[in-house]
Amino acid sequence: MSNYLTGFGNHFATEAVPGALPKAQNSPQNVPFGLYAEQLSGTAFTAPRSENRRSWLYRLRPTASHRPYRSYEGAPLLRAAPFDELPPTPNRLRWDPLPLPEVPTDFIDGLVTYAGNGDVATGAGIAIHLYAANCSMAGRAFQNADGELLVVPYQGALSIVTELGRLEVAPLQIALIPRGIRFRVEMGEASQGYICENYGAPFRLPDLGPIGSNGLANPRDFQAPVAWYEDRDEPHEIIQKFQGRLWRTTLDHSPFDVAAWHGNLTPYLYDLRHFNTINTVSFDHPDPSIFTVLTSPSEIHGTANCDFVIFPSRWMVAEQTFRPPWFHRNVMSEFMGLLEGSYDAKEGGFAPGGASLHNQMAGHGPDRASYEKAIAAELQPQKIENMMAFMFESRWVIRPTRWAVESPLCQSDYDECWRGFEKAKLP
Repeated sequence: MSNYLTGFGNHFATEAVPGALPKAQNSPQNVPFGLYAEQLSGTAFTAPRSENRRSWLYRLRPTASHRPYRSYEGAPLLRAAPFDELPPTPNRLRWDPLPLPEVPTDFIDGLVTYAGNGDVATGAGIAIHLYAANCSMAGRAFQNADGELLVVPYQGALSIVTELGRLEVAPLQIALIPRGIRFRVEMGEASQGYICENYGAPFRLPDLGPIGSNGLANPRDFQAPVAWYEDRDEPHEIIQKFQGRLWRTTLDHSPFDVAAWHGNLTPYLYDLRHFNTINTVSFDHPDPSIFTVLTSPSEIHGTANCDFVIFPSRWMVAEQTFRPPWFHRNVMSEFMGLLEGSYDAKEGGFAPGGASLHNQMAGHGPDRASYEKAIAAELQPQKIENMMAFMFESRWVIRPTRWAVESPLCQSDYDECWRGFEKAKLP
């Protein structure tokens, strides 16, 4: 805990070198030690105070000092909105896990886009990527101007070095990298996971309403990095994602040279096992929105650009109730992944590292095996253990990429799991 600052959306102040943080003002005429003051704004200057996010960085060199960017041809399967390679499909889709690469591949080149929606140019919607990497980023950094990145690993820990400090992220934890912040991903073993690239309003904690002042993801469990820097005068490559394309430039020094910073725009870490699950203690289970960890709101109140929802280990005690997720059709679109265990609505075919897409108004729910098991079960208090599934849910149709639809990982027999339900017998 001592290696992090705690709290969600707090205004932090931290310095790696005592005295590096200016006192009483943001941009003095002479910054201590000759450091350069630089503001990083994640929202418009005039955004309401409650939503305004920005940090002041004090660094060895200004980030404005770089050569022109040139096109970068790596990460050939990375895509951005609008996702118009194929007409959107109403079909339900499911994928096997993405295999690890056979050649050395770092986090950037290991990105594969599965789906998304909206328009990166207008700042609305999301992109959904998976990554599979087997080596650290060496001598280079990544910067995404298009949106913030919610990183959800399921295999292999990551050390994420950012301009504001370091995050150590293991499976069952998530990391959020704000738009524009440069970072480097290091790993001691191969790592795989999911990424939600959020073009819209920054993720925030959902309102609790009648739940009250406590529950779900508690602010105290979010962790921001303390200031940390490296002073390395050697070439570094910067890969920037800008309007859906990748660009590269080079520096003659490390970009991670921030000796102090203060503000509320910061990367953060959260352990999903700290989520305080809310559920029924009588009958029927509430809508899955009660499992929302983070939300990116839209201009329509209560209708999210994206919700990040988890289905963790938990007690099930509902009486006279069908306990798995019920059959439903939804105006929202759902992209699901699995971090560990098995999902309680699917007996098979949905493995950790796999994914599924149920788009707007697509009928879905438990497969036949899960349904038959659930209606025959003796309803005793039951602990669902060692399970962590999640969902990126969005108000717009999530359009898969051509690669995702045509990939051999896409399960052509997915619809078969709903075959064989017997016709109900009316009197």
